[in-house]
Amino acid sequence: MSVPRLQFEGISKVFPAVRALSDVSFSVGAGEIHGLLGENGAGKSTLLRILSGVYRPTAGSVLIDGRPVTLNNPVAARAAGVAMIHQELQQVPHLSVAQNMFLGHPLTRGGIFVARREQERRAAEALAALDPTIDPAVPLGSLKVAQRQIVEIARALLDRARIVAMDEPTSSLTPSEFERLAEVIAGLARDDVAVVYVSHKLDEVFGICQRATIMRDGVVVGSVDLAQVSEKAVVSMMVGRELAQEQHRSHASSEVRLSVRGLASATKVRDVSFDLHRGEVLGIAGLVGSGRTELLRLLAGADRASSGRVEIDGKAIKLSSPRDAIAAGIGLVPEERKREGIVPLRSISSNMALASMGVFAPRGVIDHARLKRVAAEKMKRVNLRPFLLDRPIRLFSGGNQQKAIIGRWLAAGTRILLFDEPTRGIDVGAKAEIYHLIEELAAEGHSVIVVSSELPEVIRLADRVLVVRDGTVAAELDRADLSEQAIAAHAIPQSETQGRQGAGHRVGA
Repeated sequence: MSVPRLQFEGISKVFPAVRALSDVSFSVGAGEIHGLLGENGAGKSTLLRILSGVYRPTAGSVLIDGRPVTLNNPVAARAAGVAMIHQELQQVPHLSVAQNMFLGHPLTRGGIFVARREQERRAAEALAALDPTIDPAVPLGSLKVAQRQIVEIARALLDRARIVAMDEPTSSLTPSEFERLAEVIAGLARDDVAVVYVSHKLDEVFGICQRATIMRDGVVVGSVDLAQVSEKAVVSMMVGRELAQEQHRSHASSEVRLSVRGLASATKVRDVSFDLHRGEVLGIAGLVGSGRTELLRLLAGADRASSGRVEIDGKAIKLSSPRDAIAAGIGLVPEERKREGIVPLRSISSNMALASMGVFAPRGVIDHARLKRVAAEKMKRVNLRPFLLDRPIRLFSGGNQQKAIIGRWLAAGTRILLFDEPTRGIDVGAKAEIYHLIEELAAEGHSVIVVSSELPEVIRLADRVLVVRDGTVAAELDRADLSEQAIAAHAIPQSETQGRQGAGHRVGA
């Protein structure tokens, strides 16, 4: 029997008052793509930080090719053949793509001068397998989020590592970009690289991984052959229970809450018109770059419209700033949650109050008793866990950060909620809670717009779907007409759809 490329033996990690990992043991073979699954807080990230040299284990050993290794820091991990692709991009936007790919270990001439052209040449070689259209010489900040994620992946490939650990590498990728990434991962496996793949997208895990290890509350609950188990069984192992499969129920009324006519921006949005009803969940689907996010930003006052008319309850409103939108009862839950949705170092209570500070500090002095009272009420409403209102929000899981943002808009009395990729980077258990919360909000009379790249999510939640293409509404689909095929047929130009189907590629928004 061959020696595993990577072994975790009895790994435990104890922080002050918290045991994050307890006796974690499993192995990954050379050439194996191994899924690491679990809800947020299960211990996956802590384990990967040990593998990448960020943390040292309290007990236990890491073995590479059968030999114990000491991974005191990220440099030692890299030297041992470990490459780590983080969910949160560790990049410097004003530097070039190539400079970012060689951060920390630049190529030099004579040990003094940076070999810029050689860096760009090698960066181009690494990028060619993922996206050859990315120019290594351009500033990284000029790229889309999806392209920046691809750069991070290519950066890891530069080291020709024997072990590649990927933490949610596709959170910003389109289906076609994921397909290219899957091909690259398969190529790594053919070269005997061991891949540890962390993702909340179980369809991806089942599509590219051979085996998976499932963690819950810091312990391993099992390792499975993915060809022999169902997705439902894996989810039950992750959450410790079966998730209820609820049927969609509409709460939409005939009352028009929001009316949009001829809305346009200077760039991405062109002549968009639609109505949103009281109690309705309106889905917006389309390819990345179609104008979905930009449309929500116009409605949230984050960007200014160049033309068009917006009415709430029949009254025209002006959306020149987020302050205008908040006053009109519109709240945005943004796609880039950690960059645009929270103040990481501030508490849950402080983050919840951001949209209604005038209520809690009418004379410039915060009424802390009232803030705590309202925060406790709203955080119980969204089922925040753990219920620690003074704890910095950055220490909560992505799902609980999302709940806190929703609680912010409830505290502000918001009637129209805009969700941009509401479950991005959120585990299956928290995802089910967010779905249930959105449906409860609609049942209470809130009007909701959901933008999502995951077509099953749009179909699960929406009463009606607008398909956006090239900045305008290409189709409006009623509930009875919803399917992934119907959405994709309108989201993708006909010639491209035929080309993808002819090539046997997956079509999605």
